[in-house]
Amino acid sequence: MHRNASRRLLPACLAVATLLATGSVALAQSAPATSSKIKVGFMLPYTGTYAALGGAIENGFRMYVQEQGGKLGGREVEYFKVDDESDPAKAPENATKLIKRDQVDVVVGTVHSGVQMGIVKVAKENNTLLIIPNAGVDEATGPLCGSNIFRSSFSNWQPGYAMGHVLADRGLKKVVTLTWKYAAGEQSVKGFKEAFEAKGGKVVKELSLPFPNVEFQALITEVASIKPDAVFVFFAGGGAVKFVKDWQAAGLKDKIPLYASGFLTDGTLEAQGVAAQGLETTLHYADGLTNPRDKSFRLDYAKLYKLQPDVYAVQGYDAAQLLAAGANAVKGDMSRKPEVIKAMEAAKVDSPRGAFTLSKAHNPVQDFYLRKVDGRDNKVSSVAVKALADPARGCRL
Repeated sequence: MHRNASRRLLPACLAVATLLATGSVALAQSAPATSSKIKVGFMLPYTGTYAALGGAIENGFRMYVQEQGGKLGGREVEYFKVDDESDPAKAPENATKLIKRDQVDVVVGTVHSGVQMGIVKVAKENNTLLIIPNAGVDEATGPLCGSNIFRSSFSNWQPGYAMGHVLADRGLKKVVTLTWKYAAGEQSVKGFKEAFEAKGGKVVKELSLPFPNVEFQALITEVASIKPDAVFVFFAGGGAVKFVKDWQAAGLKDKIPLYASGFLTDGTLEAQGVAAQGLETTLHYADGLTNPRDKSFRLDYAKLYKLQPDVYAVQGYDAAQLLAAGANAVKGDMSRKPEVIKAMEAAKVDSPRGAFTLSKAHNPVQDFYLRKVDGRDNKVSSVAVKALADPARGCRL
């Protein structure tokens, strides 16, 4: 738009044209008009097992922007949406639509770690700003890290590592792990195993099934036959609901202690009902936190959406806070990308989870909480690990 406007300003007179080419035109191309908007592209799951998670992320993001009067850096925000369908095969094409067709300033996505890999690849190729509001795929802040790639959530390694510490400190020795066979599950188990075995525990069996398969019965039967001290699992969304119910139906709830990354019970408790009561998980957010930011966030979110917020809403909210840090630094001129990135890197995010900063690889350095299901809450029990930083193995930033 601005280039076309500049062309219309060029007069026939060669002398004036030369003057404009060295002055006004250059200014017009280097700074957007004051009426231009910041374009945000949501690439999230709006259908399938993770649909509710994508909705919560978008809700949180929009709420923060609304709190700023609908503007970031003094510019109005315009939204574009693509349903990623939790399908890794469609990720490059969908990300390219937002970047090439819609020409967004930033992509916000996604939930599924496999899809995230495709988005990261396209964002790196096009040097497009990317904020990851959930998917914890370790590579995004590991070997595939980039100056334009930020995360407002966690790495898959972090919550698993935190629970590994908890179970080892409790003196448990023999644990079975169970997860979907994809990046999020496998990397969560790897983090758990690293912490648990470093303190003398042993993962005696690693079980998995393809995503998004929810036929758990055979694996649950195998766990029962092994008789471990405990089981550590990674499931989320609709699959988490079914697993928790199947676990109880198999009669194991009171026989073999079940522990998990917090996504097992976040955003799923109402559907899980009594089957989830008493379950303990580790995550970077919990119910019952006492910081003022969380209290106001929960109240405002419930008023706006008639829903209780969960970790996904928090991560969306904080993705907007991160973007605001960059946009405010350049007064909304997102073409000043190095300055945007520098401001985002230096941000201290006043999050409902508790304030956090970013590691050199752009992953949150944050507390991980031990939570216990009580009614419809994942109530905080303690801080499992304070200020946990992802090791960012392979990152060359």
